[in-house]
Amino acid sequence: MSSRKGLLFVFIAAILFSIGGLCVKVIPWNAMAINSFRSIVSVILLLIFAKVTGRKFKLTPGVLIGAVSMCGVTTLYAMANKLTTAANTILLQFTAPVFVILVMWLVFKERPKRLDVITCIAVFGGVACFFLDSLGSGSFVGDVLAVLSGVCYAGVFMMNKFPGGDPLFATILGQVMGAVIGFPWLIQETVFTGTALAAALALGIFQLGVAYMFFTTGIRYASPIAASLVAGIEPILNPVLVAVVLGEMITPLSLVGGVIVFVSIMAYNIVGAKMDKKKAQAEAGA
Repeated sequence: MSSRKGLLFVFIAAILFSIGGLCVKVIPWNAMAINSFRSIVSVILLLIFAKVTGRKFKLTPGVLIGAVSMCGVTTLYAMANKLTTAANTILLQFTAPVFVILVMWLVFKERPKRLDVITCIAVFGGVACFFLDSLGSGSFVGDVLAVLSGVCYAGVFMMNKFPGGDPLFATILGQVMGAVIGFPWLIQETVFTGTALAAALALGIFQLGVAYMFFTTGIRYASPIAASLVAGIEPILNPVLVAVVLGEMITPLSLVGGVIVFVSIMAYNIVGAKMDKKKAQAEAGA
């Protein structure tokens, strides 16, 4: 598979990811129950996908770390969506690249570059806007959970970096964890309307199942920088869908914070890509 096709797969995954905010909002269940249901459906699809593609499961430290990260992302995302706006949730989760930089520095001893430091400062400035806005509004806890989801999402992007990492099986194992953790809440639910079931199935089939088939395949061939650029469509589409269908709007201060976070991450990727290209050209000409 070419890198261009890999990016196309990441793009398709990002579009499917973006329905998460809307679907979670319209399901009148506890967030843990929602995550359990969608994870069960997704695991079935991903196991079939692994079987068809001939993938062999092997439990390694990298798979286990990736699984914990995946479980954290899906569980915290669902909880945050119930406690704050969809826009706040996805934009705060989009801080993941900053945590990747911090982990690479603290764990893998790769010192951050000047661009890394500037981006971290800018992103945390944007995050501060969200928290200043949420004080007294009842969404503070939701915003905290969204940031923690971003921390876990950093681990998802690094699944290939961990020893013995396998994104597909880390995803499957992580979603099994999420399904088990939320199952006690799922069996207590009593509202199974057509809308709730349709939205829950859409989450399991498309937003987790099919999306991660494309995502785990695409990131094997696309560069992390290019993939993160393409994935930037998700934090745009997600709150737009919720605003159009449910009328949920982001507040002015949170909008400012969101713009700062989004622009900082996108600028980081673009400038970083140009710097890497110049470095490669210089090395080739040496």
